[in-house]
Amino acid sequence: MSSEPRRVVITGLGAVTPLGSSVAKTWSRLVAGESGVRTVQSFDPSRLDSRMAGEVPDFDASHVFDRKELRRNDRYTQFALVAAREAMAQAGLPDRFEGEQAESTGVLIGSGLGGTATLMDQTAIGITRGPDRLSPFFIPMVIANMASGQVAISVGAMGPNFSAVSACASAGHAIGEASEIIRRGDADVMIAGGSEASVHEIVMGAFCAMRALSTRNDDPAGASRPFDTGRDGFVCAEGAGVVVLEELHHAEARGARILGELCGYAATADASHITLPAPGGAGALRAGRRALAKAGIDASEVDVVNAHATSTPEGDTAELQAIRSLLGERASKVSITATKGAIGHTLGAAGGITTVVAVSTMLDGCVPPTLNLTDPDPAIGDLDCTPLKARPHDVRVSIVNAFGFGGQNSCLVLRRWDA
Repeated sequence: MSSEPRRVVITGLGAVTPLGSSVAKTWSRLVAGESGVRTVQSFDPSRLDSRMAGEVPDFDASHVFDRKELRRNDRYTQFALVAAREAMAQAGLPDRFEGEQAESTGVLIGSGLGGTATLMDQTAIGITRGPDRLSPFFIPMVIANMASGQVAISVGAMGPNFSAVSACASAGHAIGEASEIIRRGDADVMIAGGSEASVHEIVMGAFCAMRALSTRNDDPAGASRPFDTGRDGFVCAEGAGVVVLEELHHAEARGARILGELCGYAATADASHITLPAPGGAGALRAGRRALAKAGIDASEVDVVNAHATSTPEGDTAELQAIRSLLGERASKVSITATKGAIGHTLGAAGGITTVVAVSTMLDGCVPPTLNLTDPDPAIGDLDCTPLKARPHDVRVSIVNAFGFGGQNSCLVLRRWDA
């Protein structure tokens, strides 16, 4: 057996976002500076203080689920399978794995809340009509590991299969832990990412009760404002981001096109507060330092930071402090971009979607803009947060941050594939 460390590369990308149900649609609209945030369409939001969201438009999963399966799978599971299928197609993988290939392929898709709509709707039925009227598919539809389970069932992946549940860090943890599964030899291929479908009156009402959501209802497209002094909370959103991770030699042996390398991952805890980041972004900083060290990459080599940046004053400020401490003298020369300005906050899917964006940035040599950054927070100082317009940039190394309630942090380090 070779003692050479196993390297993990990315061979496929898949996305379902408020900008469109594919990577191509999402990327083109993101770079063009378009917003996917609008007044809620899926229900009457008039009872809420925050009445806008990043909803996936015209979503259709009929090409991956038949009519019966659609009724038996929550929207978040449907998002996950559509994104996984797109990533697999780009990677040149079969529609269904067989034999040794099946046994060496796993799935790890995170979700912060799981089948939210199913939970709320079935609870209402149980209360108003009685428990004997509950769907027999209630539990399989609602549990947070079912996206991973259903993707594996659909594609025949028989390797490691579970979910990461760490609030808004879920997808970052899922992708990072999937890479570790490959590194230790428990799989050659992992389908990994995150999915969330939490645009629901009760969920949004709960976030409103925390005063966490923006109330800029007269300007939905301008409501999500990372790093801007006018921010007043995040915008709830839905979607999925999935990548195909593969052991390098396995990918080369089958002639796959390599899109990038996932060369570093770290996870830390603030151990400080359930919702507020640790002072100075200390937990995020430790995650960034450990991820770079594991990647064997110096902070001076980083070109882009794909920020978590939810548009909350405490979170944005702490992340900027962490970035400045991590990059030191290099900080002012690095591009920082915040995807949530365009799509809102997809909670457990955020790190997956941002990873797809980070790889697309390296492939296209273009850093997408941070929308609505018209009045920069003084904490930005000389940092470059890519306001309003996309910018050409030769990107070799990119960091992806994802942080969750509970003080849970993930950091991924990606490198462009130039071999």
